Amino acid sequence: MQAPAGRPDQGRIHLLDALRGLAIFGTLGTNIWLFAAVGDAGSSTFFGGGLRWWASLDGFLTTLTLAVTNGKFLGLLTILFGVGLEIQYQSTRRRGPPWLRRYLWRTTLLFFEGFLHYVLVFEFDILMGYAVAAFVVAFLVGRSGKIVRRAMWISGGLHLLLAGGLSALVGAVALLDPQAFASTSIFSDEAARVYTSGSWWDQVLYRLDNMPTYRAEPVFIIPMNVFLFLLGVRLMRSGAFSPDADGRRIREKMLRWGLLLGIPLNLLYFVPGGISELPIRYLFAPILSLGYAGLVALATERSVLPWLSDRLSEVGKAALSCYVVQNVLASAVFYGWGLGLTGKVGAPGALAVWFAICAVLALLANLWLRRFPSGPLEMAWRKLAEAPFARGGTK
Repeated sequence: MQAPAGRPDQGRIHLLDALRGLAIFGTLGTNIWLFAAVGDAGSSTFFGGGLRWWASLDGFLTTLTLAVTNGKFLGLLTILFGVGLEIQYQSTRRRGPPWLRRYLWRTTLLFFEGFLHYVLVFEFDILMGYAVAAFVVAFLVGRSGKIVRRAMWISGGLHLLLAGGLSALVGAVALLDPQAFASTSIFSDEAARVYTSGSWWDQVLYRLDNMPTYRAEPVFIIPMNVFLFLLGVRLMRSGAFSPDADGRRIREKMLRWGLLLGIPLNLLYFVPGGISELPIRYLFAPILSLGYAGLVALATERSVLPWLSDRLSEVGKAALSCYVVQNVLASAVFYGWGLGLTGKVGAPGALAVWFAICAVLALLANLWLRRFPSGPLEMAWRKLAEAPFARGGTK
């Protein structure tokens, strides 16, 4: 039976799990275009904003999907990571073991897991960047509210400075030479060759050789991640996910302001030329992330599509496993060592693969959770995280 928003369901909060599940699916909604286009070195810019969306069905579907997904679900997932960090902090405080020693070990494991995911599966992994930001926030979460707020605004200001400056620079380049900018692609001829006809091992070596290039974004957005982690901490502490009147009032504000501000800003995706791509992904998308969270909360409270909410919650309970598996499945569909469809399917094909992978993940999560309390990677990760402290009797 579906639990109301904010109510613990066997020690968990149904709404948070549903939001995690939605964030996992939505993140794939952005990444699917990377898988589908990496085999085409002549493809448009990274985010699709340089497409002539009015000229073809493919251009329109790609632009519309990215306007809905790109950066929004990554922002939501990052906020939820901060929520989870706060839950772990409060749990550790109640049980008494040292917080930093335990959590820094967890961040080390997360970084190593992200590194393996980057090398073996997907060059746009987010876990390594999350681990670095979590390392920073681990030292802040136990400080006073004043210090947390100050750190939040410092990190947010630094990100605004970096992302705003980069957006202005890219915008100037786009205005000076719009044709060259519109045809720019992050996919080199070498990448197209490796991912179209190379073996899995060739791709592993390619990712290792090009690590500075593909790890640039996770480094660049560390201040944003710190800000959003701390935002998640503060939302959890404020009772934003509680079932009481105060929680509903906070969620209504998230819904109202997130959609009123976020939708117009993110619709700038349809402005020709692609100059809005960077500010949308790095500045405007997290605003709409809050609106999405409020919208899902409202649907959950009113029992709209409860079956879908339950499936999202199951994916959310196995979020780490589903994140890795969805990238493995997409790799098998698009890369040369699998079906080799990269660069060969249009937007309808990419969307069909996205929906199919989401359906498979929902089915697998449902079947797995009938027998186990969490996903396979979550179970293995928890054992590794607790192993150094089990000998001393600390759980």
